Amino acid sequence: MKQFVGIFGRMFKVFMATALLVPALATSAMAGDTQRLHYTIKDLGTLGGLESYGYGINNRGQVTGQASIAGGAVHAFIYRPRRGMKDLGTLGGSDAGGSGINNSGQVTGYSYIAGEPAPHAFLFSPWTGMEDLGTLGGNFSWGNSINDFGQVTGEYYDGFDSSYHAFFFSASTGTEDLGIIGTNFSQGQGINDSGQVAGVYYANAGEATNYHAFIYSPGTGMQDLGSLGAPGYSWSYGLAINNFGQLTGWSSTATSGVIGFSNSAPVHAFLYGEWTGMEDIGTLGGTNSYGYSINIRGQVTGYSDVPGDSGQHAFLYRDGKMIDLNTLLPRSSRWTLLAGYGINDRGQITGYGLIKGQTHAFLMTPVR
Repeated sequence: MKQFVGIFGRMFKVFMATALLVPALATSAMAGDTQRLHYTIKDLGTLGGLESYGYGINNRGQVTGQASIAGGAVHAFIYRPRRGMKDLGTLGGSDAGGSGINNSGQVTGYSYIAGEPAPHAFLFSPWTGMEDLGTLGGNFSWGNSINDFGQVTGEYYDGFDSSYHAFFFSASTGTEDLGIIGTNFSQGQGINDSGQVAGVYYANAGEATNYHAFIYSPGTGMQDLGSLGAPGYSWSYGLAINNFGQLTGWSSTATSGVIGFSNSAPVHAFLYGEWTGMEDIGTLGGTNSYGYSINIRGQVTGYSDVPGDSGQHAFLYRDGKMIDLNTLLPRSSRWTLLAGYGINDRGQITGYGLIKGQTHAFLMTPVR
């Protein structure tokens, strides 16, 4: 799993996106298209250690994430087709990881700093290297996503009210606290080219634990997206947003029956649109599923429990159907794909899986 999901781990409207980019298909046509769909896969390797994890991908097929180096520490990397994996280093501390990458090859993520107990968000640019984005007064920050204008969202620790707040960074205006809706917690997880942010906040609305997904729009502020669950037993988490304002993440369901975060509370990946609301996109047959990335076509990747909850597999959700990514690979691939964390507008996917007993980042490319 992503090492941290924030603190805990890693326009046209929706109908136009659907009408223009994802045409409605008859059931038989959808089934036939799924049967034809298949991918090649590339092992992205490591930085000299044993493990790597792919978290973000741009439309050029460049990937960022984190990989172990000799000795066991992990560093942020950028993978470029035909050039391989490059170590982005750190801000002086031992560990770092990349979370998001834009089409210019800029990367955001986290890095420890020499002598500091907590990481700072960074912005890496191919022409300037790794820049510390600071903390807005606390001792912690984390970059989660970056858009094509170099704007970053994430979260930081506010030393004044001892809580975590979502932030928005722009080179022209610096770092801005996006604030909170309810009590004292918010995280920015995804950002699109309009500056809209997807994330999660803690709402004090009479529920014992009430984390809800939000969408933040410049000039409008945060909007609570609710959940798939019944009032009083509901929570949700917004992870990614595309340029049409569609979101994915995960949410408690109507049958969860448990307040708040719990291993016993079923959660499902969702697809949210302004005009369609929050849609449950199901599982691969197990109890839980989690959506992590969404592209311009409304295709989602993430991971889901398999039947019997005996493990997790990476999935692709497209054309109204959740597909196990392992079924789209050549039989000779020898991979077990565990999680999809990034999908670009070309349908390429990154994440991590098991290959020859080791956990490695991958790059999947659809074969037309």
